[in-house]
Amino acid sequence: MSDMWNWIHEVFVEQFTLWIALGFVAQFMFMMRFVIQWLASERAGRSVVPVAFWFFSVFGGFLLFIYALHRQDPVFILGQGLGLFIYFRNLWLIFREAKSPMKNAG
Repeated sequence: MSDMWNWIHEVFVEQFTLWIALGFVAQFMFMMRFVIQWLASERAGRSVVPVAFWFFSVFGGFLLFIYALHRQDPVFILGQGLGLFIYFRNLWLIFREAKSPMKNAG
């Protein structure tokens, strides 16, 4: 048990930097998208993806992308980079549909 506490202290106290703090904030933002989606689905009684899901995806994904660049992790960089494209594209499609004259005419 002592070894585990030593490891936790080393990882979360001795090695703690602003980059680690950014990584935790980024991961929290990214995780919140699932909480938002879950709560919206529970409220609707069916599976829904609210616009807030995509905003949390963009903000959390962007912070994780910055963190991945700092860590120089090519797998993480590629994964978050592709994800950012998808999140922005979904927001673009949502806002384009909202501005559509056909949508507003009905």
